[in-house]
Amino acid sequence: MPKNKKTVGESLTVMTNIVLPNETNSLRNLFGGELLAKMDRCAAIAAARHCARRVVTASVNHVSFDKPIPEGGIVVLEAKVSRAFSTSMEIYVDVWLDDPIRQTKVHTNDGIYTFVAVDEYNVPVPIPEAIPETDQEIERWNAALRRKELSLILGGRMKAEDSVELKKLFSK
Repeated sequence: MPKNKKTVGESLTVMTNIVLPNETNSLRNLFGGELLAKMDRCAAIAAARHCARRVVTASVNHVSFDKPIPEGGIVVLEAKVSRAFSTSMEIYVDVWLDDPIRQTKVHTNDGIYTFVAVDEYNVPVPIPEAIPETDQEIERWNAALRRKELSLILGGRMKAEDSVELKKLFSK
């Protein structure tokens, strides 16, 4: 693959941790903030793998807390680039509760982060295109542009009539 293009799968980052007592709340479940920090670190590594640059977190776009992760649970985080733009990239993080004794893996949470690649002066720099290969990667790649445009519109940085994705929704 050319240097200015990388597959989404090349950024895959997997982190596995056991939930310790000092990471839990009064219900003995992983603190939400602890999970956010783990997700941010995992996403940062995936972003850096994609662009081979230093990266900074630009935003946490979405996080779901669907199921609690108990003390002693084994939490597995999987992050990879869902789409790359000129200097920023969206990273999708899936969180799983792994039970090696029962041999089960349950999806508990997910999150979407935006990272920006920067040079030594913290100036944004161009990054490689992300090429999706699997059905899930293609679905997330397509949805990333919709999410970005919606965010720009809601933030007042794009007019709704300039949105390519909104036009697709309302055209015949």
